[in-house]
Amino acid sequence: MIFVSVGTHNEQFDRLLREMDRIVGSGVISDKVIAQTGSSTYKPRNFRHFNFSEWKNITKLNKDAEIVVTHGGAGNLLMASHFMKPIVAVPRMKKFGEHVNDHQLQLVRELERQGRVIAVYDIHDLSKAIAKAKTYISKKRKFNRKKRIVAVVDNYLSILEKKE
Repeated sequence: MIFVSVGTHNEQFDRLLREMDRIVGSGVISDKVIAQTGSSTYKPRNFRHFNFSEWKNITKLNKDAEIVVTHGGAGNLLMASHFMKPIVAVPRMKKFGEHVNDHQLQLVRELERQGRVIAVYDIHDLSKAIAKAKTYISKKRKFNRKKRIVAVVDNYLSILEKKE
């Protein structure tokens, strides 16, 4: 199953939903597709969809998906990454009226550079990206425990200093 999620942003992401509907309708993708469409105005005809849902349902869909196709929002990217799913990331763009700026573009570019997502900058490349995701293995994020511990202690000390 492919889970498509556009997040909870108050602007549409019709560009992604239209292309996904087109490639499912044309038979390019035969997988079951479920989409969270948010504030988008486009209503897909070729797969199941809903606007918004409870957190536990979104979590389950991410967990059960073979592939997650998502916008470039940090929350969605982190959720799919948590479940180690291949992620096809399509950043919302200002020029299409999908967001107020292009910060998602910057985030997706960095995650692509790190080998953690398959990025789609031209919506016509979506079907190729999904095909690639079927065999894609994301790089795990490496944590430096010593730096994390130092950051936690440093943060705690700064809180104590503010109380004095």
